Amino acid sequence: MFKILKKLTGKELRYVGISLIFIITQVYLDLKLPDYMSKVTKLIQEKGTTVSQIFDQGKWMVLCALGSLAAAIVVGYFAARVAAGLSRTLRHDVYHQVSEYSMAEINQFSTASLITRSTNDITQVQMFVAMGLQLIIKAPITAVWAIFKIADKSWEWTTALGVAVLFILVAISIIVTLAMPRFKIIQKLTDKLNSVTRENLTGIHVVRAYNAEGYQTEKFERANADITSTNLFIQRVMAFMMPMMSMVSSGLSVSVYLIGATIIKNAAIGTPGNSPRINLFSDMVVFTSYGMQVVMAFMMLTMIFIMMPRANVSAGRINEVIDTDSSIKNGTKDGDAATEVGTVEFKNVYFQYADASEHVIEGISFKANKGETVAFIGSTGSGKSTLINLIPRYYDVTAGQVLVDGVNVKDYTENALHNKMGFIPQKPVMFNGTIRSNLAFGTNASGDLTDEALMAAVRLAQAEEFVTKNEKGLDAEISQGGLNLSGGQKQRLAIARALARRPEILVFDDSFSALDYKTDRVLRDTLNRETAETTKLIVAQRIGTIIDADQIIVLDKGKVVGHGTHTELLASNPVYQEIAYSQLSKEELA
Repeated sequence: MFKILKKLTGKELRYVGISLIFIITQVYLDLKLPDYMSKVTKLIQEKGTTVSQIFDQGKWMVLCALGSLAAAIVVGYFAARVAAGLSRTLRHDVYHQVSEYSMAEINQFSTASLITRSTNDITQVQMFVAMGLQLIIKAPITAVWAIFKIADKSWEWTTALGVAVLFILVAISIIVTLAMPRFKIIQKLTDKLNSVTRENLTGIHVVRAYNAEGYQTEKFERANADITSTNLFIQRVMAFMMPMMSMVSSGLSVSVYLIGATIIKNAAIGTPGNSPRINLFSDMVVFTSYGMQVVMAFMMLTMIFIMMPRANVSAGRINEVIDTDSSIKNGTKDGDAATEVGTVEFKNVYFQYADASEHVIEGISFKANKGETVAFIGSTGSGKSTLINLIPRYYDVTAGQVLVDGVNVKDYTENALHNKMGFIPQKPVMFNGTIRSNLAFGTNASGDLTDEALMAAVRLAQAEEFVTKNEKGLDAEISQGGLNLSGGQKQRLAIARALARRPEILVFDDSFSALDYKTDRVLRDTLNRETAETTKLIVAQRIGTIIDADQIIVLDKGKVVGHGTHTELLASNPVYQEIAYSQLSKEELA
């Protein structure tokens, strides 16, 4: 938590300083009230006291109460500003840190957990800071100040107060010890609940198609029951707090009055003007009031102890995200460092996932020259998509080198590397907005894209028909995830988005799978004609998609088992032959 608090800005620290001044003012006014109560008590017991004398003291009591209220309002205002500012900083830091993560770090935390940490965990910290700034500072000041003011009243009363405080501290320690481990568990259960909910909503079509609502409901109810039972345990433990504090408060009052009654009874009567009994009765009233202030201070601390364990766990989870650096380190070279144009080269590349025991890719070497089309084909799990993901540095190679334009991709800045290529993922991603905002997504070296440039990319990607069919054209709305588009439409818009950047290199990660054969063929012919100077790397399952490629690399279990043109591989490579003949007849292949 202290590490989180270090993120407070200078302005927010000044707010804390202002709050401290008003908290001390509030405590002073609260502790001034018993002094006036003592004077009123003495006046009431003295003969000849007038109502105006009592009202003179009473008005100061009212002013103290109003002043304390005003100070509390000011403290609450500044505490809210500090808490909101800190949460804004944390959201900024978490979001930007996650944005820098490679896929390895995203997989390490999981998407559901990162969402929980960015929302629920930060909210817990914000609530703790907003309440804590008011109570953590006020409670100790009040307790110490009040004890100091009543320490010389009577050792019997002071002993009673000490016993009450000791009992409170022991009870709080036991409760926090029981609850703390559960708070750690509950945040993980929140991650799990979010994960199950997100999975169900994302796959709702599959759930309904397989009548799996019952199965998914059972999964959700298990996660829901786990988090509910844990919350109930915590709430039951915490439920002892307030009754305990009430019992201590009432018990202290009774003890003070019983002890006071005995002391007053045994005191001498004295003279009318200076009666020890009157002074003792006044002291008892004052001690009771101050004692309640001490108990209230510990009640305030109790509220903090209720919130602190969960906030502390949340702070640790937030720090874990912020402190985890991306395994992909940004290089220093910009696009001008390139010694070639439009080339991609793999030099004896090996790759192994962090949690895997074997290499996914072994000894891959090839070079794609400017304007060439290089295709990758192989059985499922052969490493095609993994190989492609090494080019934009979604992962870094375990051994070997990946060169783009003659420079190791590790040496480029991420902006420079990504500006050189257009990447079309296996699962096309559409963002909430319009067709225009999706096509002109992000920034690139070519600057802002005009409508003419966007429509040229749309025509090239064979998406003009359904774009112009909509009366809004490029301003047609796209829902989150592109749910109002078909698979083929999303795929063509994803291709158009990459083409609009006019990159040196186009990377297609099985990006033609949702297209019919006719559209596939027309799109490839158009690409070959209109982007002749652009290097194209294509992962595909269809032989027809890659039949015209300049180079075809056949992968099997992460290794190259064939390299050549379609004609060469069809004549000599058994793996390629098996794939080809499973899709097309000999006549079609000829």
